[in-house]
Amino acid sequence: CAINRLMLAGGGWLAAGLPVALAVGTRHPGLFLRLILGALCCALVAMLASALSHLVGRAYQLKLENDLTMPTISTLNDLMVALGSDLKTFFSEDEPEQVVFTSDDFFEKEGDGQKIVWLVPNSQKNEMEPVYIEIEPNTTLQKDMPHEGEEFGYVLDGEIEIVIGNNVYKCKKRNSFYFVSNKVHYIKNTKNTTAKIIWVSSPPTF
Repeated sequence: CAINRLMLAGGGWLAAGLPVALAVGTRHPGLFLRLILGALCCALVAMLASALSHLVGRAYQLKLENDLTMPTISTLNDLMVALGSDLKTFFSEDEPEQVVFTSDDFFEKEGDGQKIVWLVPNSQKNEMEPVYIEIEPNTTLQKDMPHEGEEFGYVLDGEIEIVIGNNVYKCKKRNSFYFVSNKVHYIKNTKNTTAKIIWVSSPPTF
């Protein structure tokens, strides 16, 4: 199979370099390491050349190497498969996804009797959006019109009233709330102390 041919081709280059490396290894460790790395690089080049030649033929390979033709998508896909990969992985430029966020990542906004802290930057592109909100005493937040989605919150401190349609729900410290966002909804702080909550909406609405 193609993988076996690759291993044999690469092994030939590696085997050719090992005797020389071993001959100087005991007296010159640094040179020994460079010779081993050189042999490994030669083996890798041989493996790639062997894979290309096996898949497309020697004549077509020479045209590719001299910029006389362009490989087809099918040829590229076959080459990636022979090397144990695929086109999506090869052309992917995705960076590792950030999982932990610190205060340096947060974004804050103050006004209209409230302070909003976005806990996950650019969360508008995600399925849900978590925020930390401080609501000043005797403050009513802006009404949110009906929309698709769901909302969840947890009261860290103080007490709030959640208005959903014609219904009003009290939510105290260490209580949580959850509702479907298919009615007009908003939050009020009718107390004389600041209310602090974690609010998560899906999809993002803040």
